[in-house]
Amino acid sequence: MQQENISAGKHVIITGASRGMGKALAHLYASKGYHLRLCARNEPKLKATAEEIASAFPSVNVLWKAEDLSQKEGIEKFGEWVLSLGTPIDILVNNAGTFVPGSVYNEPEGALEQMLALNLYAAYHLTRKVIPAMMQQSDADGSRGHIFNMCSIAALKAYANGGAYSISKYALNGFSKNLREELKPFLIKVTTVFPGAVLTDSWGDFDNSGRRIMEAEDIAQMIYAASCLSPQACVEDIIIRPQLGDL
Repeated sequence: MQQENISAGKHVIITGASRGMGKALAHLYASKGYHLRLCARNEPKLKATAEEIASAFPSVNVLWKAEDLSQKEGIEKFGEWVLSLGTPIDILVNNAGTFVPGSVYNEPEGALEQMLALNLYAAYHLTRKVIPAMMQQSDADGSRGHIFNMCSIAALKAYANGGAYSISKYALNGFSKNLREELKPFLIKVTTVFPGAVLTDSWGDFDNSGRRIMEAEDIAQMIYAASCLSPQACVEDIIIRPQLGDL
């Protein structure tokens, strides 16, 4: 964990930041001058990612804390740490997630509980932890922050072998939609992100030389663009699929 050189400016919290879409987001926001608060379960990978970004963008504060967000205790510790920094929460990206393949009738016992814990409860509890602070802050333009919840195409369209993963993402979509309605009066934006197939670790050694599926940077670019709009504009949903459709 690193905790020094706190400075003013825009700040973004990214969970699941050590790889894939989270890492791509961290790189992009750092390149735009945002200060980072990063979380992931794997401490060596998270530290390496943070050091890589800090080296590339020395004017940016890259602060990190490794916690297992599938556990309530880990969520509480990370949330308390973020609040202890005393800096604004301009953007929260609830990106931490997991995938276990299988259908409802044959997936491993405990698959639903495992995926609900990280794909839903982590976002739910961390958001609840930081929302009071977001409600009290105000940017120069009157906005109070932006929350992005990383869902999946599987939250819009069920598919075979999606099982508990799809169920957990449908639940996250419901949480995100409810949050959007609740936070309108507080001028906090909420965006639900629905990526199709993206080249991340969950695809293993998939050969993407034919550019069949998307890159993590594609999702990062869309999220960043949505976060740059005027205070009176909110992108509620980002649906992004491979050009040739879902796999």
